[in-house]
Amino acid sequence: MNASLRSIALLEASKGVLVLGASLALFRYINADWQAYAETLIRHLHLNPANETPRILLHWVANITEPRLMTLAFGAMFYAAIRLLEAYGLWLGRHWAIILGIASSGLYLPFEILELLKHFSWLGFSVFAINVLIVIVLWRHHR
Repeated sequence: MNASLRSIALLEASKGVLVLGASLALFRYINADWQAYAETLIRHLHLNPANETPRILLHWVANITEPRLMTLAFGAMFYAAIRLLEAYGLWLGRHWAIILGIASSGLYLPFEILELLKHFSWLGFSVFAINVLIVIVLWRHHR
């Protein structure tokens, strides 16, 4: 099997496992005091709660409800399942997985371009470049 397909499969599998872990953590802490956790994190990092980023975090956790967390957790599980399914198919060199990979990586490109035009960052550019590379590699295997 082609090493480039297997490399992409490993990347997709790692994303799937990471998001699956995050979704399971959401289920575990569904009834947690998110406001207290956020305040503790902000204090631990010695951040000023009046600054923009901590204020956004505090505003976000103040509006957390159980249905929202459940929706987020199930959405994350669905995303993880798609990533893991894609990784499985790519590892085995399945044509459907190559098409799924092109679609799923290509779907992000317009949004990444818009984000880079608004706020350029090297991290954002790196993510964009990796997704372009993935689309190119998968397109070559598609033909």
